[in-house]
Amino acid sequence: MWSGANRAAEEFYAGLLQEFDEKKKGICKDPFIYEADIQVQLISKGQANPLKNILHENETIFIVEKVPLEKEEPSHIEELQFEETAISDLSTGENVGLLALPVGRARQLIGFYTMAHNPNMTHLKINRPVTALPPLWVRCDGSDPEGIGWLGAELISTSSNITGIVLYMVTCKVDKNYSVNLEDLKKSHKKRHHLSTLTASGFAQYELFKSTALDDTVAASQTRITLDISWSPVDEILQTPPLSSTATLIVKHDAAAVDRSIECLLTVRGDLDFAEQLWCKMSSSVISYQDLVKCFTLVIQSLQRGDIQPWLHSGSNSLLSKLIYQSYHGTMDMVSLSGTVPVQMLLEIGLDKLKKDYICFFIGQELASLNHLEYFISPSVDTQEQVHRVQKLHHILEIVVSCMLFIKPQHELLFSLTQSCIKYYEQNPLDEQHIFQLPVRPTAVKDLYQNEKPQKWRVEINSGQKKVKTVWQLSDSPPVDHLNFHRPDFSELTLNGSLEERISFTNMVTCSQVHFK
Repeated sequence: MWSGANRAAEEFYAGLLQEFDEKKKGICKDPFIYEADIQVQLISKGQANPLKNILHENETIFIVEKVPLEKEEPSHIEELQFEETAISDLSTGENVGLLALPVGRARQLIGFYTMAHNPNMTHLKINRPVTALPPLWVRCDGSDPEGIGWLGAELISTSSNITGIVLYMVTCKVDKNYSVNLEDLKKSHKKRHHLSTLTASGFAQYELFKSTALDDTVAASQTRITLDISWSPVDEILQTPPLSSTATLIVKHDAAAVDRSIECLLTVRGDLDFAEQLWCKMSSSVISYQDLVKCFTLVIQSLQRGDIQPWLHSGSNSLLSKLIYQSYHGTMDMVSLSGTVPVQMLLEIGLDKLKKDYICFFIGQELASLNHLEYFISPSVDTQEQVHRVQKLHHILEIVVSCMLFIKPQHELLFSLTQSCIKYYEQNPLDEQHIFQLPVRPTAVKDLYQNEKPQKWRVEINSGQKKVKTVWQLSDSPPVDHLNFHRPDFSELTLNGSLEERISFTNMVTCSQVHFK
């Protein structure tokens, strides 16, 4: 029995170590398979992390789960049977996820990880000193009475020795009538860890705006504005964050939902120059390359004959503007309207117009000065880079308009958000999935959250040691993504109900320390 466990611990550790070493060398490969039915993958910082709603940290970890079943094309009858089974599973809560392991098997794997790192297990055939590996987390199927969704293990180490391990347990359940007391949580933490002092830190997330589809034929919008608030100490469960808290506004937008409103906010300027007016007319009437060539040919011929002497805004480096400036002096360069030249000319005058439109908006709304926008409107870089920078500026506009429309914040907040976006995009490439975060004063946004129910509320109890903690959380979405839960009758729920009226999920993270002597 013990020899089998020893061999299993050695093999498991060897697989983890190989995966870890190859990742450090930049070798990317599929998850490694352990005993045919289990796969292990190393999740690095910055990668999608299934524990993000639980750990609230961004660190390298091992994820252990079942090997997914091979997918086959189902027949029509099988599809119907699957749909019936899925509906049944949703109502009974019996489907616990295809990737999750039984809790007993998960404990065994955590045991192998612990054995391999224990310096007292000298009989194991493992090179010494043992390489300290990243934390290990195992998906669990929640079939036990406690509803365990994850088991985890993280090493305690000094600069040269592994001194112990912290074992984590994550439970999750649907709990509409939750009953928990902050003092009971504190007492439980003190008793488990034999501690006399502790602190309780709070976190609340308010969903200020989230757009949704009105029916199945319209794709759901991704515009989402949330407010994250942290504070300490916590006085009671579901405490409203005090005004002394630290608050951050997370903005993520959907371009399709915002663009229609941008058209309304970007009023037609009354100072359009010749090139801008030409672009407006061409954008609505030119439908082919031949139309494009014909239009520019007429303009150039009119300039050469002196039939027109149009005026332009200063600062443009477009080919058309150069020709117009030359026409003032009666001499013009010869331009061959062939190949990509007409398209390039159209792009240049379009860029100039967009830049001036955005300048008018940001300065008119007193959200930025010309100096703030210099990076985005500079003509001193090539055309492709100008396009990239204008795309960034357009994304900033979408973010700002989202807030203006959906939460109507004070001007001070809009100004700070704009400046934050500008600084980000001066240093980073365009990323339309980026979630902008802006530190704000709770007093500036108190009207947005003080009378609302949080989407997520969490208390973390610890005693000064980062790894030793007890966490209790209430949310309106399941923090464990691989579990299905029994859900109450949807007729009992209101469309815009509070957190207590909607389906509520509670999850708890507890831990215990094991010291290697």
